[in-house]
Amino acid sequence: METLQNGVVFESICEETLESLYEFFDELVESHPKLKTADVIYADGVLTINLGSTFGTYVINRQSPNRQIWLSSPISGPKRYDYIPRRDGWIYRHDNKFSLHQLLQFEIEKLVQSTVSLSRCAHCGSTSL
Repeated sequence: METLQNGVVFESICEETLESLYEFFDELVESHPKLKTADVIYADGVLTINLGSTFGTYVINRQSPNRQIWLSSPISGPKRYDYIPRRDGWIYRHDNKFSLHQLLQFEIEKLVQSTVSLSRCAHCGSTSL
Protein backbone atom coordinates (compact mmCIF):
# COMPACT_ATOMS: atom_id res chain seq x y z
CA MET A 1 0.00 0.00 0.00
CA GLU A 2 1.36 3.42 -0.90
CA THR A 3 2.20 5.96 1.79
CA LEU A 4 3.43 9.50 2.00
CA GLN A 5 7.24 9.57 2.11
CA ASN A 6 7.98 13.31 1.95
CA GLY A 7 7.93 14.89 5.43
CA VAL A 8 7.21 18.42 4.21
CA VAL A 9 4.27 17.23 2.12
CA PHE A 10 3.03 15.15 5.07
CA GLU A 11 3.09 18.18 7.38
CA SER A 12 1.15 20.24 4.85
CA ILE A 13 -1.50 17.57 4.21
CA CYS A 14 -1.79 16.85 7.91
CA GLU A 15 -2.23 20.54 8.77
CA GLU A 16 -4.90 20.95 6.07
CA THR A 17 -6.70 17.86 7.37
CA LEU A 18 -6.66 18.89 11.02
CA GLU A 19 -7.56 22.51 10.28
CA SER A 20 -10.56 21.48 8.18
CA LEU A 21 -11.69 19.03 10.88
CA TYR A 22 -11.38 21.84 13.43
CA GLU A 23 -13.58 24.08 11.28
CA PHE A 24 -16.15 21.29 10.82
CA PHE A 25 -16.40 20.51 14.54
CA ASP A 26 -16.35 24.18 15.55
CA GLU A 27 -19.33 24.86 13.26
CA LEU A 28 -21.09 21.69 14.45
CA VAL A 29 -20.88 22.51 18.16
CA GLU A 30 -22.01 26.09 17.52
CA SER A 31 -25.07 24.99 15.58
CA HIS A 32 -26.22 21.71 17.14
CA PRO A 33 -28.55 21.90 20.17
CA LYS A 34 -27.20 18.66 21.69
CA LEU A 35 -23.67 20.10 21.77
CA LYS A 36 -24.18 23.39 23.62
CA THR A 37 -21.59 22.49 26.29
CA ALA A 38 -19.06 21.13 23.79
CA ASP A 39 -15.67 22.71 23.18
CA VAL A 40 -13.23 22.39 20.28
CA ILE A 41 -9.55 23.31 20.57
CA TYR A 42 -6.82 23.01 17.94
CA ALA A 43 -3.21 23.79 18.83
CA ASP A 44 0.22 22.39 17.99
CA GLY A 45 -1.11 19.57 15.82
CA VAL A 46 -3.63 18.36 18.41
CA LEU A 47 -7.39 18.67 17.87
CA THR A 48 -9.44 18.11 21.02
CA ILE A 49 -13.21 17.81 20.66
CA ASN A 50 -14.81 17.71 24.09
CA LEU A 51 -18.46 16.84 23.50
CA GLY A 52 -19.33 16.94 27.20
CA SER A 53 -19.87 14.25 29.81
CA THR A 54 -22.67 12.61 27.81
CA PHE A 55 -20.67 12.03 24.61
CA GLY A 56 -17.01 12.10 25.67
CA THR A 57 -13.88 13.54 24.10
CA TYR A 58 -12.20 12.91 20.76
CA VAL A 59 -8.50 13.65 20.35
CA ILE A 60 -7.02 13.73 16.84
CA ASN A 61 -3.32 14.45 16.57
CA ARG A 62 -0.43 14.53 14.15
CA GLN A 63 2.32 11.96 14.65
CA SER A 64 5.13 13.30 12.47
CA PRO A 65 7.73 10.59 13.17
CA ASN A 66 5.28 7.89 12.02
CA ARG A 67 3.67 10.10 9.35
CA GLN A 68 0.27 9.28 10.79
CA ILE A 69 -2.77 10.87 12.35
CA TRP A 70 -3.83 9.26 15.60
CA LEU A 71 -7.42 9.21 16.77
CA SER A 72 -8.67 8.58 20.28
CA SER A 73 -12.44 8.04 20.16
CA PRO A 74 -14.78 7.63 23.14
CA ILE A 75 -16.67 5.07 21.03
CA SER A 76 -14.15 3.07 18.98
CA GLY A 77 -10.97 3.69 20.98
CA PRO A 78 -7.51 4.44 19.54
CA LYS A 79 -6.64 4.16 15.86
CA ARG A 80 -3.63 5.18 13.74
CA TYR A 81 -4.28 6.47 10.24
CA ASP A 82 -1.91 6.58 7.27
CA TYR A 83 -2.41 9.00 4.41
CA ILE A 84 -2.98 7.20 1.10
CA PRO A 85 -2.34 9.63 -1.80
CA ARG A 86 -4.33 7.78 -4.47
CA ARG A 87 -7.40 7.87 -2.19
CA ASP A 88 -6.63 11.36 -0.85
CA GLY A 89 -7.67 10.05 2.54
CA TRP A 90 -6.50 8.69 5.89
CA ILE A 91 -6.87 4.90 6.23
CA TYR A 92 -6.62 2.62 9.27
CA ARG A 93 -4.51 -0.22 7.87
CA HIS A 94 -5.58 -2.83 10.41
CA ASP A 95 -9.08 -3.09 9.03
CA ASN A 96 -9.22 -0.90 5.88
CA LYS A 97 -12.90 -0.58 6.76
CA PHE A 98 -13.44 3.13 7.37
CA SER A 99 -11.32 6.15 6.61
CA LEU A 100 -10.77 8.65 9.41
CA HIS A 101 -13.53 10.88 8.04
CA GLN A 102 -15.96 8.00 7.48
CA LEU A 103 -15.52 6.79 11.05
CA LEU A 104 -15.94 10.28 12.48
CA GLN A 105 -19.04 10.88 10.38
CA PHE A 106 -20.56 7.55 11.43
CA GLU A 107 -19.86 8.06 15.14
CA ILE A 108 -20.95 11.71 15.26
CA GLU A 109 -24.20 10.92 13.46
CA LYS A 110 -24.94 8.26 16.08
CA LEU A 111 -24.14 10.66 18.93
CA VAL A 112 -26.17 13.63 17.72
CA GLN A 113 -28.85 11.52 16.01
CA SER A 114 -28.80 13.57 12.84
CA THR A 115 -27.01 13.58 9.50
CA VAL A 116 -23.62 15.27 9.26
CA SER A 117 -21.21 15.43 6.35
CA LEU A 118 -17.44 15.71 6.40
CA SER A 119 -17.24 15.66 2.61
CA ARG A 120 -16.03 19.27 2.47
CA CYS A 121 -13.09 18.55 4.77
CA ALA A 122 -9.63 18.46 3.23
CA HIS A 123 -8.21 15.04 2.33
CA CYS A 124 -11.37 13.20 3.33
CA GLY A 125 -11.33 10.75 0.44
CA SER A 126 -14.83 9.36 0.10
CA THR A 127 -17.07 9.86 3.12
CA SER A 128 -19.86 7.63 1.86
CA LEU A 129 -20.22 4.41 3.85
